Amino acid sequence: MFTIASPRRRALVHAAVSIGIAAGVVAGATACGSDDTPAADRVETTETSTPTPTSSAAPTRSAPTPTKTPTRTKTSTPTPVITVTTETETEAIPFKTVETDDPDMPKGESAVVTEGVEGEKTLTYEVTATDGEETSRELVDEEITTQPVDEVIAVGTYVEPEPEPEPEPESEPEGDCDPNYAGACVPIDSDVDCAGGSGDGPSYVRGPVTVIGTDVYRLDADGDGIACEQ
Repeated sequence: MFTIASPRRRALVHAAVSIGIAAGVVAGATACGSDDTPAADRVETTETSTPTPTSSAAPTRSAPTPTKTPTRTKTSTPTPVITVTTETETEAIPFKTVETDDPDMPKGESAVVTEGVEGEKTLTYEVTATDGEETSRELVDEEITTQPVDEVIAVGTYVEPEPEPEPEPESEPEGDCDPNYAGACVPIDSDVDCAGGSGDGPSYVRGPVTVIGTDVYRLDADGDGIACEQ
């Protein structure tokens, strides 16, 4: 015959069962961890912690932290580009002016005989450039390709001579000089020759003598109107 327990009784029973189970577990753990060594032979070991003595020494100076000096980074310099080329130029050569005397041209006048012409020369340079910019220019050759032509100018030097003055007639004694002549007394005779000449006289006259009439004694050999010029 079964008796139905009340709820309170069931709770008490459950609590008792739980307590019993817990006690059994504790007892088993004690039995397992118990030491079989007799109590007389057990030595209790007590760990004693020794306090670490406080150091009374002077405080240690810490080394100064070194200051880092910034390191300069080397920048690579680009290598310059150098080029050498050859250039040519032309340059004019001026002509010279030359004057020559012209005795047939009146003095004070001039005329161009030959026109002047400029010449030409070729200059060769060696040009050095750095990174495209010209840095030097050197003349390495010079050649005359066209010779200049001098200008020639004729300068007149001719001067017309002044006419010689006519000699004044000398005073002639009346009746003793031939009236066909002047400048010197030509005697009236069968024949008259120039003094110093090849004539044989008998009379002579020293010139010059101007023929103003008829040359009766043929004293003017060249017919220029002046007799006995030597």
